[in-house]
Amino acid sequence: MLVDKAKCVGCANCVSVCPMGAIHIGPDRKAEINQDECVECYTCYRGLSTEHLPPFLVRSVRGVLRLFRLRFEPDPDVCPTAALTPNEITWPRLVRRAFSDPVVPHESTGTKGRGTAEVKTNDVTGRVGPGQVGFVVELGRPSVGARFREVDKVTHALADAGVTFEPNNPVTYLMSDVEAGQIRPDILNEKILSCIVESKAPLERVPAVLDAIEKVSKGLDTVVSVGVSSRCDSEGNDPLKKILEDAGYTFYRGKVNLGLGKPAKA
Repeated sequence: MLVDKAKCVGCANCVSVCPMGAIHIGPDRKAEINQDECVECYTCYRGLSTEHLPPFLVRSVRGVLRLFRLRFEPDPDVCPTAALTPNEITWPRLVRRAFSDPVVPHESTGTKGRGTAEVKTNDVTGRVGPGQVGFVVELGRPSVGARFREVDKVTHALADAGVTFEPNNPVTYLMSDVEAGQIRPDILNEKILSCIVESKAPLERVPAVLDAIEKVSKGLDTVVSVGVSSRCDSEGNDPLKKILEDAGYTFYRGKVNLGLGKPAKA
């Protein structure tokens, strides 16, 4: 995203809208965007209504009122001169928008937002089979974000712990070596709002995988959230409960799918 300096009147409405804190008012009293921190989420562009007022008129009125110690400010949800301008994004910066703009579908999966249906749909997709556990590792959050070099550290740790990465996931699609969990080197410095790494492993590997995630997360400059899923047996018992409790984790059943859709193949 860019700011048209010829249009900007420095109202600062876009500053508070940016979820990454990438916009600020510069010495020239006009908005500036830190391109390294901008994740191309388009929140500022879509989150503000636009009015096409003449910039000269707005600046003149504000200047005159300033002489009388009065202020003229547009409504906080408006960019009065439509100064925010989408720029042409090329590779590798394209991945920023794919993982940060919820209305843009991922090229690899065709799914918008995080780009994956996740294991929450396992009752109809059958991604995680009997005796297996699905792992969902989310990196980043609004105001924090994550760079792919941090994602790369997590995927390497998961690979070393013996997981199999979900092929229908956009992060897996960006790996140059799936078995090693190697993210493409040309995107390592790209920053995104958040992403989800999906993988699975046998039940007995749960403690080792969680331990690997905990160790690598301590060296990351972002937020890491982990979810673990498995298939319940015919009585509704979850084999994860005892495994997690024996490993020192508190067990929370966050979600249960009833399997009312198309039956998954075993």
